[in-house]
Amino acid sequence: MSNKSSYARLQTRIDASLRPLLIHGLKGIEKESLRITREGAISQLPHPRRLGAALTHPHITTDYSEALLELITPALPDGNEMLGFLTHLHQYVCANLGDELLLAGSMPIGDLRDPAIPIAEYGSSNVGRMKHIYRQGLSYRYGRCMQVIAGIHFNYSLPEPFWPQYQHSMKHAGDLRSFTTQAYMRMIRNLQRYGWLILYLSGSSPAVGKSFVDSRNSLYSGTLQQFDETSYYKPFATSLRMSEIGYLNPVQSMFHVSFNSLDEYIRDLGRATTIPYLGYERIGAKVGDQYRQLNTHFLQIENEYYTSVRPKQPAQSGERPLQALGSRGIQYVEIRSVDVDMFEPAGIAIETTRFLEALGLFCLFQPNAGHDLKQHDEISHNALSVANRGREPGLKLLNDGREIPLQQWALRLCEQMREICEILDNGHADKPYTRALHRQIEAIRHPELTASARVLAAMRAQKMSITELVLQKSLEYTRYFQDAALDAAVGRSFDLHVAASLAQQDQIDATDEIPLNEYLDNYFSQDPSPSIIHSQDTPPEIPDGFLKTRN
Repeated sequence: MSNKSSYARLQTRIDASLRPLLIHGLKGIEKESLRITREGAISQLPHPRRLGAALTHPHITTDYSEALLELITPALPDGNEMLGFLTHLHQYVCANLGDELLLAGSMPIGDLRDPAIPIAEYGSSNVGRMKHIYRQGLSYRYGRCMQVIAGIHFNYSLPEPFWPQYQHSMKHAGDLRSFTTQAYMRMIRNLQRYGWLILYLSGSSPAVGKSFVDSRNSLYSGTLQQFDETSYYKPFATSLRMSEIGYLNPVQSMFHVSFNSLDEYIRDLGRATTIPYLGYERIGAKVGDQYRQLNTHFLQIENEYYTSVRPKQPAQSGERPLQALGSRGIQYVEIRSVDVDMFEPAGIAIETTRFLEALGLFCLFQPNAGHDLKQHDEISHNALSVANRGREPGLKLLNDGREIPLQQWALRLCEQMREICEILDNGHADKPYTRALHRQIEAIRHPELTASARVLAAMRAQKMSITELVLQKSLEYTRYFQDAALDAAVGRSFDLHVAASLAQQDQIDATDEIPLNEYLDNYFSQDPSPSIIHSQDTPPEIPDGFLKTRN
């Protein structure tokens, strides 16, 4: 299909009445950062009390490890305000880190053997113990090194007034929530299809340290080349974080999760959280009085499933994520494939967030009837190709079974996004979204401008290992945030969040609760889809279509 016909098709879908509504979409960021010593070792200290309680603080928590901070902005309509909030969080955190640093990249450094990576603690309550046991299970299943790879999640939702107007413009007479859900799932499928472009443009992990390679013990690590005595890389890689030596694992590649509808997504994830896997049964869920994992299923809980894009609905206390989605539908879309940018103090540039917002809207308005297994494999093939060798001259991807040069396809997509960016510019003279798009176009035409190429160029120019370079940047940015004066009112607001989170944590820990076994039984008995969620006493047989098969 020509650029012109594709552009015209997109144009006809954006009714004039919708355009003013598009500029008010809500954006949010979740950014992971390892706490490290000045020598580059993962911190062995507990989560700083001066940052509040990780279980209850709305903006400062931990992910897998006690040392893996997660900074969370609220959902805001203005991208500058969102990035400003993230900057304030960095200032506050760095002011309370003592002698530690925030790691400025995605790939962990230092001693990455399991004993050197402390699992996050969340107190003595049932909910806190469940979170810890889940992470203990991840340790047994995948090893801790994989779990401390850091990334950025970009969250996006359309403003509520957009949906009835969009439904009217599409002449859809059905239920509004159903229409909204279908539109968000279409957006997600297109983000999966074009997600390789995010890896090309935002990938910032073309190299890893020797300790990472040794700790991962991956079959794929042999494909890496040696940069120096302590660094390994792939010459044209963009995001080793998103490659086989990163988040991907063979067990989760055994089964298929459909994104063709929310019902199918809930069904397939529900199956994965109820069907035992022999390898995990060998580990055991509980040995004596000690839990090793929550259960022996393909997934302990649905959050264990790694995918580049997720439909999201915030869960209430004690509620399963699938239950939240089934009950209240999709509130926002989470893009999970963004590397921490080593050349940005806060890990992400405003131009990147603007491009992601425009890409999300582009994907919303593009048709997509659904993916079969062949298309799913094509999406995976393209993502891995770009993660491992996205800057390789002449690299070709698959588009509906046909090969197409990456550069040609990427430029075509950016051209098709131009109208979206003009709408989001909202008449501003400096055209911020169009300028952000042009910056990406330049990186497509000139791969040496990508973050991944700049990482390798900096290593060569400064004769540094990847560990030395990321340590240099970590020290530079930590000092930058410590030297920047935090607005007094903002600081007081964060102080109040810290105090409130600590008080809430104490209250949760002190509350009389049911035994943990009973709490877990109640949690897993929630029934988002009665046809596939079964009693814990009678695990289901593997249904047709759950495991992937090949002819």
